[in-house]
Amino acid sequence: MSLKGKQIIRLTMAQALVKYLQFQYSERDGKTRRLIPAMFGIFGHGNVAGIGQALWEQGQELPLYQPCNEQSMVHTAIGFAKENKRLATLACTASIGPGSTNMITGAATATINRLPVLLLASDYYATRFQGPVLQELEHPISADVSVNDCFRPVSRFFDRITRPEQLLLALPEAMRVLTDPAMTGAVTLSLPQDIQAHAFDYPVQFFKARVWPVERKLPDSQRINEAIKLLQNSKNPVMIAGGGVHYSEASEEIQECSKRFGIPVGETFAGKGSIKVDSDLLLGGQGVTGTALSGNIVAQADLVISVGTRLTDFTTGSQSAFANPNVRFISINVCAQDAYKQGALPIVADAREGLRALLKRGESIGIKPRSNYLKRITKIKREWDKDLVEKVFTQHSGETMSQGQLIGVLNEESREGDLVIAAAGTPPGDLHKLWNVSSSAACHLEFGNSCMGYEIPAALGARMSNSKGEVYVLIGDGTYLMNPTELVTALQENLKITVIISENHGFQSIHGLQRVRAGHSFGLEFRHRDTNTDRLEGNFIDIDFSKNAESMGARTWNVRTLDQLREALRESRAEERTCVIVAETEKYKGLPPSQVWWDVAPAEVSQDPITQDLRAKYEEERTRFQHFHYDKEENEKAE
Repeated sequence: MSLKGKQIIRLTMAQALVKYLQFQYSERDGKTRRLIPAMFGIFGHGNVAGIGQALWEQGQELPLYQPCNEQSMVHTAIGFAKENKRLATLACTASIGPGSTNMITGAATATINRLPVLLLASDYYATRFQGPVLQELEHPISADVSVNDCFRPVSRFFDRITRPEQLLLALPEAMRVLTDPAMTGAVTLSLPQDIQAHAFDYPVQFFKARVWPVERKLPDSQRINEAIKLLQNSKNPVMIAGGGVHYSEASEEIQECSKRFGIPVGETFAGKGSIKVDSDLLLGGQGVTGTALSGNIVAQADLVISVGTRLTDFTTGSQSAFANPNVRFISINVCAQDAYKQGALPIVADAREGLRALLKRGESIGIKPRSNYLKRITKIKREWDKDLVEKVFTQHSGETMSQGQLIGVLNEESREGDLVIAAAGTPPGDLHKLWNVSSSAACHLEFGNSCMGYEIPAALGARMSNSKGEVYVLIGDGTYLMNPTELVTALQENLKITVIISENHGFQSIHGLQRVRAGHSFGLEFRHRDTNTDRLEGNFIDIDFSKNAESMGARTWNVRTLDQLREALRESRAEERTCVIVAETEKYKGLPPSQVWWDVAPAEVSQDPITQDLRAKYEEERTRFQHFHYDKEENEKAE
């Protein structure tokens, strides 16, 4: 058809959306790929006759995957996006009301972690003549409010489509935000049920293939020169590698900067595995759950170079980790909001390009490693390695295997191309300390939102992108109970993952924090209710996790020793279907502390002497807090 000489095609709004998504591509460094190659969806009355019909008729190149939970499918999209370095993601469609609001936690997780997902949240009738409809929130003073407005604060872009022609502006803007490294996160299109089925004469041109360039922002040369002067005058520099190192594929560049200039590197959760070689300058995890090695070196640093990190409280020790009174900061980040944190000299640039510029300029003026500094780092690192052998990896008589020992065996059994995923509780912190990627086994830690229940669905997204090796999920029993049902999706789609459940009978991560900040154990272990106290402090309850997982199609093992664990890991590698290994671990044995403080305040007023003592100790500890701001004159003096 044509209208005044223009080629048009009449489609419903939902059909146009589905058709449009199939012609969107991302491009970086000359490599082009589908931006949104698939859609996950759960149908209800709000989307079955709109997007559901459109997928059936128009979605030949947009396959539908059927998850078990709306929050889970967003986590799957995040795992997919992370594994694809933010260059591809998935769309997620849900029905009206609870179907859509179930996606909000996933939206928050995506936006906090700066990972792209496209959420198609169904909404109430835009025409309104139906009156109050099923699942509608009737706001007393705002008739145009729906529960989907909850997406606004957790989305990088939000639009409610109340006319089918609004897609002509909304969809290109959505794609722009998804592919912008500094802006990306959850993109939510709120789609009223009736408008999904309304038709419009769309221009054919709208559906032509479009490539969205993911640009590498180059650093300002003046900022690079200023950074090099700070580096020249530094005696104890350190780098902190964040997730931006992975997303910009800058591992080689940060390794080269570390080696050429003699700068040790600590890694955030998202940055874990940035250094892919067994370097003497690799400090491991930085921050509250990091290594004491990194905590020691960073505390003494007079220059901190942050690369691609948001510098949250776990990394900064609630602003206490940088103890040198003369410390200065440089931040390389594609997002200006992050680059200016800590009063840093901001280098607003792609991480790879920023590091390349720093390396080139530093080499041209002959910056070399500082031998005395390197000797001190080597000494402290050997002490840390010895501490791990003696306190973590040595099995003591009468003890069940610890979670640290479990990770040690998993690390030994992992191969090139394998991936381990964790997000909440003790597993991500222990992996932050212990995981070694020099065998080329990667580590994917979601700790921006630390979202329990993220791990299994995220592993499905990673598996959709990674066919090289095993995809492991390390979770506690508490996390498993929150969201095991995507094992059914794994079975349905033949997406093999291996879930390792560290069975320690409760939420032991927060239980440990509770004991040091509240002084008492209360409501965090899987116990029966004590009839005398009316509290959950009776005997531990028995839960058969392996039977539960087996009922959803997994092959399972129960292991209690390191040898049994090793055998189960080897058998699971040969298995084609999803596997679940349930490992009994010590409940109260943690890893050596990082010596980095975290601000969690005990009650200021209490009649309990234990809580009173903990509060007094906290008041003393929080004097470590520091505030940093950018001072050009002070930086010039330091130069």
